[in-house]
Amino acid sequence: MRVVLLLLVATFIVVVLAPLLRRTLADARRSRPPRDELVKDPVCHTYVVRSRAVLRRGADGAPYFCSVDCARRYTG
Repeated sequence: MRVVLLLLVATFIVVVLAPLLRRTLADARRSRPPRDELVKDPVCHTYVVRSRAVLRRGADGAPYFCSVDCARRYTG
């Protein structure tokens, strides 16, 4: 009788709880902010962390600069 009860509990865990846990972990991974990556300044060719870069949208699509001065020189 205990074996049957143990099998029922194991089946419940596999069928119900495992997909729920998997979905919860997938949602947690999706909600994490993306890792900060390095972007290259087209003026002085230095690499800057994207979250700290100066953002200026140009016609040619070079939006990230290390400083306001480099952004001014680029759009100049």
